[in-house]
Amino acid sequence: MKFLDLAKVYIRSGSGGGGCVSFRREKFIEYGGPDGGDGGTGGSVWAEAVDGLNTLIDFRYQQHFFADNGRPGMGRQRTGADGSDIVLRVPVGTEILDEDQETVIADMTEVGQRVLLAKGGNGGWGNLHFKTSTNQAPRRANPGQEGVERTLWLRLKLIADVGLLGLPNAGKSTFLAATSNARPKIADYPFTTLHPNLGVVGIDGVEFVVADIPGLIEGASEGRGLGDLFLGHVERCAVLLHLVDGSSGTLIEDYHTIIGELEAYGGGLAEKPRVTVLNKIDALDDEERAFLKEELEDACGGPVMLMSGVSREGVDQVLRALRSRIDADRLRQKKSEEDEGETWHP
Repeated sequence: MKFLDLAKVYIRSGSGGGGCVSFRREKFIEYGGPDGGDGGTGGSVWAEAVDGLNTLIDFRYQQHFFADNGRPGMGRQRTGADGSDIVLRVPVGTEILDEDQETVIADMTEVGQRVLLAKGGNGGWGNLHFKTSTNQAPRRANPGQEGVERTLWLRLKLIADVGLLGLPNAGKSTFLAATSNARPKIADYPFTTLHPNLGVVGIDGVEFVVADIPGLIEGASEGRGLGDLFLGHVERCAVLLHLVDGSSGTLIEDYHTIIGELEAYGGGLAEKPRVTVLNKIDALDDEERAFLKEELEDACGGPVMLMSGVSREGVDQVLRALRSRIDADRLRQKKSEEDEGETWHP
């Protein structure tokens, strides 16, 4: 399934049905009078966050969503039928933006959350509503209210606890594959990862979600490479895991490149808690590890951890460091095999 995190949709709520002008005149009934019914209410357009979706690909093939109009009123005081509502089913984490792509209408962060995007028009009054003591045979009725037409943008920001950062080929996908059941594509050329991947990682009885995004390069904030299109997916993360390739000959420059792109992107990413890791240490001897770690610590002004996603050296220590940085309410208790086996018995 193709990953899509930005979609443009056109919505329109239903117009209300018009009121009816009608008079009753029946045999053996001395007095008649107006009996025109009201029009029905037009359908509304809603957005609902549902479980089981992680992409906006459905909106690639359908962009127009029009609710039904209300039916007009009829004689004998019959009200027209209401138009049916229409619901846009979006994944959790979707932002709904106005046409300017800046004004946030709603942020769908919980399963089952519903937001009204366009309210249906009210039905018009029939001539029965206009009957008075001085106007007992009104010949007027209201038309239905027009529906609301809008152009909206849907922008998906994956909800994860940890976001992976680093240059292309820094080992982000290898780390995700080594610690979770996710199977991202791994190869020895830049930009192997073309779209974000999610993996559920478990350590010491708890689980959290890790998001792997395509690597950044210098000038990504200006659109170079894949640009900063996917940085929005780590905005909701509690902590960032910055992987630095230990086998690179430009270690310090690589570190400052990523930090510079975070600051250029804004959104508070540069201020988020960050764990810096010197990756691919399986290619280094003890002397090189100590020297590069000291250099990187001087550059970042904080502690640096050592890890190899291939040999899994230091992986558990990194996971525990991430766990300590994640808010307690984000951690999910890991189900043991014994608990999963305990099912209902007669």
